Amino acid sequence: MSEQARRRPPKPYRKPKKDPVRMLAFEALRAVDERDAYANLVLPPLLRKAREAGDFDGRDAALATELVYGTLRRQGTYDAIVAACVDRPLREVDPPVLDVLALGAHQLLGTRIPTHAAVSASVELARVVLGDGRAKFVNAVLRKISQHDLEAWVERVAPPYDEDPEDHLAVVHSHPRWVVSALWDSLGGGRAGIEDLLEADNERPEVTLVARPGRSTTEELAAATETLPGRWSPYALRMAEGGEPGAIEAVKEGRAGVQDEGSQLVALALANAPLEGPDARWLDGCAGPGGKAALLAALAAERGAALLASEKQPHRARLVERALAGNPGPYQVIAADGTRPPWRPGSFDRVLVDVPCSGLGALRRRPEARWRRRPEDLDGFAPLQRGLLTEALRAVRVGGVVGYATCSPHLAETRIVVDDVLKRTGGAELVDARPLLPGVPALGGGPDVQLWPHLHGTDAMYLALLRRTA
Repeated sequence: MSEQARRRPPKPYRKPKKDPVRMLAFEALRAVDERDAYANLVLPPLLRKAREAGDFDGRDAALATELVYGTLRRQGTYDAIVAACVDRPLREVDPPVLDVLALGAHQLLGTRIPTHAAVSASVELARVVLGDGRAKFVNAVLRKISQHDLEAWVERVAPPYDEDPEDHLAVVHSHPRWVVSALWDSLGGGRAGIEDLLEADNERPEVTLVARPGRSTTEELAAATETLPGRWSPYALRMAEGGEPGAIEAVKEGRAGVQDEGSQLVALALANAPLEGPDARWLDGCAGPGGKAALLAALAAERGAALLASEKQPHRARLVERALAGNPGPYQVIAADGTRPPWRPGSFDRVLVDVPCSGLGALRRRPEARWRRRPEDLDGFAPLQRGLLTEALRAVRVGGVVGYATCSPHLAETRIVVDDVLKRTGGAELVDARPLLPGVPALGGGPDVQLWPHLHGTDAMYLALLRRTA
């Protein structure tokens, strides 16, 4: 060391400056990782608290939301890039460090934030939450990442498509390989379709409203906020970006709600399926948290029918009660197990079972689910799905209709379940669901229906309609 260097006084310690936007984003990612929380449940209370404290304005909230959801959606791609920039396996890097690196990678590769600002803000965050030593590691890694854009990085870290198409798509579009394979099987092959679907999973979904018939109208909602018409459902409106559903009076009062258009279509198809005989008793056998039940109850009320909404978990049954409160027609909410139901066989004219599933159809809304789910999870859902559909067919009278729905396109949760139950139980037949979704294109060969984000702008909802024949 030179004499001049020895005489130079050390730099004074500078306390790291807290950035409320990035601190909040980091806190949300830690909750997702540590507590298996969902971002769509964790983020709103954090944003509300920040607004109440005076730390945030609308632009801050929008940036924090983009950082959280963008990082979660592209986590697989960013992990591959970070792995190429460190000298150890990612499993040996502490999870909080990985979260800071992923947030930094998203700012560098997935936003328009200038490079120097993205790096310096991420290093400052690391100093606050990790300490100076690990902040230096974060700085070194992010500077390596900043040397290339996303396209160049993907070319470096993704295997060639011709050598391993599924792994290539998994890295490029940030999905686990097994999910890529399952979605590809459900689509029926072709590179263009699977790439369009995977990319659609990484786009921010629109907020869609439902005007519950007899309680609100699309005209009322359109007058309350800036909207676009729904694509397929007559009760749907799409909110303009940045709109706040909770500020709309009809939503506050439960006369309207937030509901994906695919979920609306499932309820409408069941409600409009042709019946022989009476049409007075409807059942939602898996009603929580209450969105489809509220729409079904409103439709039933218009016809003088009554809805029984059943939900196994008491806390979710309370959510259903809240969703149905004020419905103009008769309804009842109970906490009951749909695989061991308290009602007698043949009690209902229409039955919906929107069964618990992997949730692979809602990856736009819950991007972290793709990293949380495992192939073996489907084995756990299978008996429950078959049991619920079997009991639904027992619950409906001869001539009545059952709707089997899942928010998953995985064949093991859709057609395979339906085909298996039909073979084992007998006394039922499939009804062509396609005519009950008027105007909706690309519904395939039927008789069941699979909706897709890239084709219909909805969650990947599946619906099979079955009529009891004996």
